[in-house]
Amino acid sequence: MSTVAEGTEIVTMPAFKAETDALLARFATAPEGPELDPYQALLVDRQELPDPELAGECDPRTRPEDLCVTLPGRSLRARIYRPIPTDAPRPLLLWLHGGGFIGGDLRDIECATSGIAAAGNINVVSLNYRLAPENPYPAGLHDVRDTLDWLRDHGPELNGDGRIAVGGQSAGAALAAGACLLARDEGRPLPDRQILCYPSLDLDQATESYRLFDGTFLSIAPGRWSSAQYFPEGELPATAVPLRADTLAGLPPALVLAAGRDPLRDDARNYAARLDQCRLVEYADTMHAFLNFPAALSAARHAIELIAADLREAFPRR
Repeated sequence: MSTVAEGTEIVTMPAFKAETDALLARFATAPEGPELDPYQALLVDRQELPDPELAGECDPRTRPEDLCVTLPGRSLRARIYRPIPTDAPRPLLLWLHGGGFIGGDLRDIECATSGIAAAGNINVVSLNYRLAPENPYPAGLHDVRDTLDWLRDHGPELNGDGRIAVGGQSAGAALAAGACLLARDEGRPLPDRQILCYPSLDLDQATESYRLFDGTFLSIAPGRWSSAQYFPEGELPATAVPLRADTLAGLPPALVLAAGRDPLRDDARNYAARLDQCRLVEYADTMHAFLNFPAALSAARHAIELIAADLREAFPRR
């Protein structure tokens, strides 16, 4: 059984449950498209643009700019969100979207990434890492590791001030956590902070939150098609499932966000309990992926401001 650890910050407001219920009902009544095999359905889903009535808009206090992150053997699309005025040196935050390691796009989360940049006084680089099944583990993980190196090399060009954080949502949070483990174990420079929002940190979890909430927007039931596309067969390395790491010692300080009605809630709780330096914030009555829907969920808007405030404290102005 999972319990709320002492020191966990619980954020609860009357609107959270009603807004979440309304959004889940909207998704449940959405018209179904043509029946396709899983891969064809995935390709269609990747092309779908976010609905601004749910996803919100880019924060006008920032100036977005597309980037090409050139890495050994590949180039990745990214977008940087700089607060206006854009020429001030600021820390850099590498941000990774969710999508079960097979989907998602930086366009889905522009309201959150630009809002974090504007309110956090930080330059946010949102990355489109490689996805399975075309690029299974460890392709996305290596993209994150190598992009962190790229940011260090190109920091001055991006108005970086030398301080770097990494964060993400769901699968993106798993990649952020895995990249921190990889950097520690390979002796690479570690990010100064990690921000893990409703992270997916294990596989086939038999947790209380799975039993209570599986199917509430997200299913993590064993044997799902998406997992088979990403995870390697056999014993899984800790960089793929960070909760299985022998030790979490020596990792960067963390902010971990959990959602109260999420089958992955206990991943966040259990990982946070093992980190040396961690702030755990749980949004009660809120569903997985809530940061994707700031226009519909006040929990998302609250979390954007909370993440920004956390970053301002972690990275004081110079």
